[in-house]
Amino acid sequence: MGSCWSDGSYGGGGMVGVGGGTTSSAATPNDAVDYYLKSRGYNGLFSQIELSFSASNLRDRDVISKSDAMVVVYTKGRDGTLAELFRSEVVLNSLNPKWIKNFTIGYQFEVVQTLLFRVYDIDTQFQNSKEELLKLDEQQFLGEATCTLSEIVTKSNKTIALELMRKEGVATQTQPQHNGKLIVHAEESLASKTNTEIVFRGLNLESKDTFSKSDPFLVISKIVEHGTPIPVSKTEVLKNDPNPLWKPVSLSVQQVGSKDSPLVIECLDFNGNGNHDLIGKVQKSLSDLEKLHLAGQGINLVLSTGVGHKHEDRVLKSQLFVDKFTETVQHTFLEYLASGFELNFMVAIDFTASNGNPRLPDSLHYIDPTGRLNAYQRAIVEVGEVLQFYDSDKRFPAWGFGARPIDIPVSHCFNLNGSSTYCEVDGIQGIMNAYNGALFNVSFAGPTLFGPVINAAATIASDSLAQSAKKYYVLLIITDGVITDLQETRDAIVSASDLPLSILIVGVGGADYKEMEVLDGDKGEKLESSSGRIASRDIVQFVALRDIQYGEVSVVEALLAELPTQFLTYMRNRNITPTTTTTTSSSS
Repeated sequence: MGSCWSDGSYGGGGMVGVGGGTTSSAATPNDAVDYYLKSRGYNGLFSQIELSFSASNLRDRDVISKSDAMVVVYTKGRDGTLAELFRSEVVLNSLNPKWIKNFTIGYQFEVVQTLLFRVYDIDTQFQNSKEELLKLDEQQFLGEATCTLSEIVTKSNKTIALELMRKEGVATQTQPQHNGKLIVHAEESLASKTNTEIVFRGLNLESKDTFSKSDPFLVISKIVEHGTPIPVSKTEVLKNDPNPLWKPVSLSVQQVGSKDSPLVIECLDFNGNGNHDLIGKVQKSLSDLEKLHLAGQGINLVLSTGVGHKHEDRVLKSQLFVDKFTETVQHTFLEYLASGFELNFMVAIDFTASNGNPRLPDSLHYIDPTGRLNAYQRAIVEVGEVLQFYDSDKRFPAWGFGARPIDIPVSHCFNLNGSSTYCEVDGIQGIMNAYNGALFNVSFAGPTLFGPVINAAATIASDSLAQSAKKYYVLLIITDGVITDLQETRDAIVSASDLPLSILIVGVGGADYKEMEVLDGDKGEKLESSSGRIASRDIVQFVALRDIQYGEVSVVEALLAELPTQFLTYMRNRNITPTTTTTTSSSS
């Protein structure tokens, strides 16, 4: 199941390189707003996790009594650098301590959050000192362990037992001493489950453009004690509209702090250069917005003039209304994961001729002998290393398209591993190995068609749904060009919108991706098939790698930010709860 081959009937199977042009296009308004907000600290999924700690069978380093243990938590960067986040209290005279002090951390789905835990035996002479003042190099080191936050929250009991090691990277069993275990338990904050949905409407918004009306969007930010407000939500950009009615925005109470926490709501006029003009703003809490909705009243936007102590707020004629305000307690993304739901990763790679000869350095598929990853490899690794934690067997379907494998015509969906019977490979390294092997075992051709690989992924998702498996599939398509089968791709996406499937598309190279962006539901209206059927939900996220590869936002964050929302929309549309019983087999 899941293997796919095609006969090259599209375009006669000729050696046509499609869509590898060098024309560069500016990001769409909503893309640009995403990057603008990311640079100001905006993240897609926000959930507060409280970690509690205990240990068992610690090493006894004291002569007369047992160890007096303290746990220290660090975050570990991609380059291996450590930053201390937390210190527990000291538990006296125990080899099986249970610490009372908990650690709260914000969970980010789109980031690999690697944590390092170190346990110390605090010397008697320092036990009356404040924990944060202790010099760790003066204490006895009992052991350390590392894992990602994703590994903890995906456990059914949200608990992980980690073997303590004497030295990072050296397994416990290679040491003659027994170092014990650290047990880490995660609990999601209740406030993360309380969700508000708000529909905003603008009236008589002032124009900031000379020859046209404004292109308004809203940014909602929470006020922090020190520093600039941090964005927590946004609307889409509505072009040339002084009286906009935006799509609903969702906010968890956890995101903003509480219902009474002040929020800054800015109305901005979109500019392609990123310097968006402030039309006006208001400061209100969620409770205030609820009252405005119940009263059916609008509030006038305010624009500050002057600077420093001489500034004054000018009240504008422009108004903001709250047309809808609802509050519900909903199941969260992490609750579904803890109940056994998985995200299953798939990948499809473009082998059309427009990528260039892989043996030459100017090819997008060139394998650099220094080990530097090309754009395809980078997308596979960065997306895969996030999603792999949510897939228990780590066997990933992997396909290629737009090339002629050995002994068959041009195929728009062939198994990357070269097999004619199965499409799965083992782990991210398995994808990389299959990709490297395919580069020199297929003949690059064309055109660029997405329909066959989307249908192959949809077939797997449909079969899984029929078995009531707790699986949600994520297809990553990496391409260098504009697709030729736009309508067929629309039809495939609309059909797949009812399935447990999301599609991530990464554009590499310098092609003009304007046509591609219409597939992403964030960029405009919902997709419509050739038969007139409307997509039941947005399942596509597109990003051009060139737009962000030198910026602050990684391709992973840009691609994956909306995935939890797409997952939750599917579950809620089908009334699937985390406790829903299924008839899955043991392999599910």
